[in-house]
Amino acid sequence: MDPPPKPVYYICGKCGLEVQLKPNDSMQCRDCGYHILYKKRARRRTEITCK
Repeated sequence: MDPPPKPVYYICGKCGLEVQLKPNDSMQCRDCGYHILYKKRARRRTEITCK
């Protein structure tokens, strides 16, 4: 049995509210109804080596 997917957090482009979305939820702010949401950046440090 697969574990349930973790919710992903987005930030509303209009009001700045942090919105929690699951895979089947609509891309819409729960507070103001705005449809443009930005994915939060990762907190861990990453390093990319280019040649």
